[in-house]
Order: sequence, then structure tokens, then C-alpha cells
Amino acid sequence: MSVAKKQYKRVTTKSVVEMKTNGEKISMLTAYDYTMAKIVDGAGIDVILVGDSASNVMAGHETTLPITLDQMIYHASSVIRAVKRALVVVDIPFGSYQSDPKEALRSAIRIMKESGGHAVKVEGGKEIKESIKRILNAGIPVMGHLGLTPQSIYKFGTYTVRAKEEEEAEKLKEDARMLEKAGCFAVVLEKVPAKLAKEVADILTIPVIGIGAGNGVDGQVLVTHDMLGMTHEFNPRFLRRYLNMYEEMTNAFEQYAADVKSVDFPNEKEQY
Repeated sequence: MSVAKKQYKRVTTKSVVEMKTNGEKISMLTAYDYTMAKIVDGAGIDVILVGDSASNVMAGHETTLPITLDQMIYHASSVIRAVKRALVVVDIPFGSYQSDPKEALRSAIRIMKESGGHAVKVEGGKEIKESIKRILNAGIPVMGHLGLTPQSIYKFGTYTVRAKEEEEAEKLKEDARMLEKAGCFAVVLEKVPAKLAKEVADILTIPVIGIGAGNGVDGQVLVTHDMLGMTHEFNPRFLRRYLNMYEEMTNAFEQYAADVKSVDFPNEKEQY
């Protein structure tokens, strides 16, 4: 049976919780610049994540670790200027919240004040509980992130599926409950078994957004450049490519170069 959608002129943290309550799935994509954010927002995507994946996608780093707080604020500011409807969530980058709750608060405040973002996202469970509480106490909405947490890649040593063993699965469920109890408005689950992800979504009243976590959760997130096929080396099982822009853009660039060299561009109609 189809669920009647409530029309949201502006998506808020309250909206996404309502979506879960009403059985409406939540759509979420990344954006790091004005032009892309304007297109994503105009398409009706509910949540835009200004992810620290900008470290990989925009800057070419191997991991998300090198991106700085200043750089995240720059990307988030660019996105905010384009967005009219979506909820904009901004990753707090590695090293800006883990060790000191006071630093976590300062980082979150800078993001909210300097970029105009609507919420922040942090990776981890009970080990960053105090940082989360400090941010929430300041009135800043927080989205959690469990499972594969890319900022901890050197701890894990691999991007493989997390929480396949019972002990880690139980910890993940405990951490998810803790995040909800602390006051987080949503949780991202990355690269965990679909059955476990559904269990977590069922025990929480806040939305669970999945990436490589099956379809039993409350919504899905992908990196926009991946789902558009702008990147082509990255091929995880969970990724569906909706376009092959790598090929289309390459063809366009090659054609442009050929037209310039053959003096086909610009033609009579393309000059003053």
C-alpha cells in the first residue's frame, strides 16, 4: 500500500523524524558546491550531506582524514547559498571533535555560524558521547554515524563490511540506542549487514539512513558523484549508477578539443 506523502516546503530535523513515523523513506545525497547543490535541491532530495568525502571527491585524497574544518565550512557555505528546501547536514571533520568535548562544541558552532548549516554529523558511539552531549546542549542538531566510519579507517585497516560478528553487532545496537537517548535526530549506518540495519531501524524512533545497509532502513544516502557515474574506479556492491557521466563528459571534452583544433568552434552564429 502506498503511503501518502506530506509536502514539505522546507525539510527540518523534525520533518525527517515525521517521515519515519509516516513510513515515508528519506532521500539523501552529498553536495560540496553551489551548482551541484542547486540541482540536487531542485530535484526534491530531502537531505543534503556536505560530507567529509569532499576530501576524496573534490581534493583527491585517499581518505577523509586530511580535510580541515575551514575547508568543510567553505564547502558548506557554498551549498547553503543554493538550497531552498533540503535539510543541510555538515560533517565535522576528523580531529575536530573526538578528543575534547569543548573543541567539539567550538567546531560545531563554527560550522553553524560561518556556513549557515542546519545540523552536524559525527562518527562514533559511546567513545564520543560527551562531545555529542556538549554539542546538543548548545541547541545544535546532531546526526550520528555508525558501522563503517571512514574517519577511523586506519583503526579498522579496511573498508570491509562492519558488525558481521555478534560482539560488534551488539555494540553497534548499544551505540545506536545511546545516540537516540542522547538526542541525535538521525543515524547513518554504513556498510553493515542488512538484517542488522533493519533491527536497528526497528528499535529506534529516530530515522536510520543507510549506505550499504540494505532496504530495511528509513532512508538511503549516496555520494552524488558516484551515483552519477562521474567516478568510475569505485564499484562497491551498494552503489547504483544512475548515469555514466564519466563517459559522457569525456566524449564532450574530446569533441570540444577536436572542434577547437579544426576551427569548427566557434562558428558564425557563436561569435559577435
